[in-house]
Amino acid sequence: MSAASALSDDQVLLGLGLIVVLAVGSQLLASRLRVPALIILLPVGFTAGALTDDVNPEELLGAGFSQWVSLAVAVILYDAGLGLDLKRFRAHTRTVVVRLIWCGGLLTAVSAALLARALLGMSVGASVMLGAILIVSGPTVVGPLLHFVRPTDRLQHVLIWEGTLIDPVGAVLGALVFHGVVAGKRKGLGSELAEFAVSAAVGLAGGVVGTVVLVTLLRRMRPGAVLRTTVQLAAVIGVTAVCGVIRDDTGLIAAVLMGLAVANLPGSVVAARDPFFETLVHLIIGLLFISISATVSPQSLRHVVLPTLGLVAVLVLVVRPLVAAVASLGTDLTRGERRFLGWMAPRGIVAAATASTFSATLADKGVGGASKILPATFLVIVTTVTLYGLTAAPAAKRWGVVRPSRSRPLLVGDDPWVVDLGLALRSAGLEVVMWAGHDAQRERIAAAGLELAPGGLFAAATGSGAELEGLTGVLLLTDEPDFNALASVSLQGGVEGAVYRLGAAADTQGVVAPYTGGQVLFDAPLTGAELARRYDLGARLVTRRLDGPVPAGHHLLFLVRPDGTLLPVTRSGAPTPRSGDIAVLLGG
Repeated sequence: MSAASALSDDQVLLGLGLIVVLAVGSQLLASRLRVPALIILLPVGFTAGALTDDVNPEELLGAGFSQWVSLAVAVILYDAGLGLDLKRFRAHTRTVVVRLIWCGGLLTAVSAALLARALLGMSVGASVMLGAILIVSGPTVVGPLLHFVRPTDRLQHVLIWEGTLIDPVGAVLGALVFHGVVAGKRKGLGSELAEFAVSAAVGLAGGVVGTVVLVTLLRRMRPGAVLRTTVQLAAVIGVTAVCGVIRDDTGLIAAVLMGLAVANLPGSVVAARDPFFETLVHLIIGLLFISISATVSPQSLRHVVLPTLGLVAVLVLVVRPLVAAVASLGTDLTRGERRFLGWMAPRGIVAAATASTFSATLADKGVGGASKILPATFLVIVTTVTLYGLTAAPAAKRWGVVRPSRSRPLLVGDDPWVVDLGLALRSAGLEVVMWAGHDAQRERIAAAGLELAPGGLFAAATGSGAELEGLTGVLLLTDEPDFNALASVSLQGGVEGAVYRLGAAADTQGVVAPYTGGQVLFDAPLTGAELARRYDLGARLVTRRLDGPVPAGHHLLFLVRPDGTLLPVTRSGAPTPRSGDIAVLLGG
């Protein structure tokens, strides 16, 4: 009788419900505490698994648990691939990132394997498997830490790209090492290399076929937003499953390639990340961490805690600084940036999922020490996330690599007064980014010398590309009140700062603008149409330091504090000017 069948229907129902509640509850608590969700998810899952068997997925799902993990990881890796714009990657810190991926991955894998062999007493196969698992970091861990620390833009770019790229590389390497370890138990080097080649070929073929099918469906059927998400989900899961039937775990390779291809093909129909799909991935990550950490028993940790802490100490204090030194050699990174680069390598979801997927299989095949892979990986994740989470901010301040707290708004619109507003805010010392939808509008913004956000609006506002990390808010300033209102609703909660929009006229016949909440800019008469009309009549935007009241004949639109904080006038009130503030005024 299987483990799953030993539980009653009520126990299975209760267990599945608890996993969902614990996952979402932990992520909600982490959001409130402004800490990476992993810091909450891992101990909650581990504690729940220790207290009751009801949340142990191996008891609930039996042999199907590892297959569920593989499919879930494939969805996460597909999403990671969607976030990789290779054109942007070539434009920013390519040398450092490439070295971190290849040289850093190799140094970390070799070092971790040697340490696992020496400290944990693992066999060669198990230690190599653990070394491959521990090279990954991941944007789901690095991103929240960087949002909290706010390092310089260059460091932000490097670390985001490293975390995004190393996940699929690590997953592919893990799958290949797994096949190599299994093949190495019964075949020679030639057969092992052949196994690698076959696995890579199956994954590549699956990725190509999956991409063709998915892109064809999306372009010809043109499904709506919700159905587009489910089509992607079905395609990724279907291709992963088929590849897995042909060759174990090669579906992970196919999933990564599908995400990369769909995001980077000319005229891609999935150019921007879908918020519905992002929500789905967020839920999957929570379910995975609760499920995987619940399978780690206190007994399995008993003999690996101290050796694993020793392994982490060497990885953190020796290996990562060495990797950062090699990656930044001959570059213009400052000493502080190099130090911080050497102090940021937390492990995350792909490490846990890969360990969960492969460790049990290797243990069943008699690979010595394979049973230690999952508990050791669990401890590495907990230790590195906690360590970096507690020390990254003070370390960044000490080394002088914290980004100034000045506002970096995204302005959406292209009317002449909007372009002039961007120039005015830039003259006040802010780093302004602008977005417009049509080529002619974008050319107008570029001609004014303002930074132009690439891609779609949602991708730009949420900072999906490395260049746009650090946006502090969005100003929706188009002449379409309904567009501003709908975009405001869509972007709420998806950006780091507040979302503001122009209001609609009191007598508007708009569909949604008069009834949508959110923060509406400026006094009631100053709608988008009214601002454009006044500008046509000769009104202009000016900036000046306020030493008294707002001059007669001028309307206060924004204040810029000496520390770079941008404060807009809204329908709910205006900020109070202080000494040293720069005011953006509409006059004339």
